[in-house]
Amino acid sequence: MLNELFQQEIDESVSIVSPFYCDNGCRVKLGKNITINKGATFLSPGIIEIEDGVLIGPDVKIATVNHDLVDRHHKYYFKKVTIKKNAWICIGAILCPGVTIGENSVVAAGAVVTKDVPDNTIVGGNPAKVIKHIK
Repeated sequence: MLNELFQQEIDESVSIVSPFYCDNGCRVKLGKNITINKGATFLSPGIIEIEDGVLIGPDVKIATVNHDLVDRHHKYYFKKVTIKKNAWICIGAILCPGVTIGENSVVAAGAVVTKDVPDNTIVGGNPAKVIKHIK
C-alpha cells in the first residue's frame, strides 16, 4: 500500500504507524530507516523530502501549501519541506511550508517551525527558536 500511496519503491526499513494522513503521496520522497508515528498529517501538494534515519513523532503536521493573503479562496503557494538525515521531529510539532530541518536536529514537542533549522540544533516554541546546539 505504501508503494502505491507514494508511487515509489519504499524501503522495508521505513515504518509508518496508522492512522497516517497524506493527500499527495506522489510528492513525498522517503529515504531509509524512517519512522513516522501515528496521527502524522502530510499536506503535500508541494514536495516533502525526508532523508535517512528521521524520526517523526505522533501527531506531527507537515504543510507545503499556504493561501494567498488577499485571494485566500483561489490562490495557493507551494513550498518544499526538507527533513535532513537523523533529524527528530517530536510529538505535535508543525512544520510550515518552505522549511528545512537540519541534519541531526531536534524539533521539540509542540514546536511550530516557520524558519529553517540549522544542523545539530534543538528548537522549540511557537514560533520555534533555537534552544541549544548539539554535537
